[in-house]
Amino acid sequence: MTNPANPIQHSFELAAERCEDLTPLVYRRLFRKHPEAESLFRREGGELVKGSMLALAVDAMLDLAGERTGHFRLIGCEVQSHDAFGTPRELFGSFFGVIADTMREILGHAWTPEIDDAWRQLLDEISRLVAESQAQIEA
Repeated sequence: MTNPANPIQHSFELAAERCEDLTPLVYRRLFRKHPEAESLFRREGGELVKGSMLALAVDAMLDLAGERTGHFRLIGCEVQSHDAFGTPRELFGSFFGVIADTMREILGHAWTPEIDDAWRQLLDEISRLVAESQAQIEA
């Protein structure tokens, strides 16, 4: 098998073959790791919010790991909007790691060293973007 040009995109493609909807898996893991996060979602319409939030995060991550057309900038904007909602900053950044952990679980043996390395680099880049956004807020 040849190495895909974009291991992040490839990992999402592999996950899509194995899982119809990442949303319940990601949020179950998020709430297990951060039980305080569950109260941040309203009861009514919360499932739509979760799905939308995850879709926007995935879109931003794919853009950051790929063409960088600008969608990745949503990450910095959302730091500020989540700050206004009272979301702890550590929780905001942790969400992306939860997505990665969920993907690793779904892919199982298909989670290659190349995919792992790409995800580590992506999470480092996201951490940098979050830190820069926080610095802008505090300035």
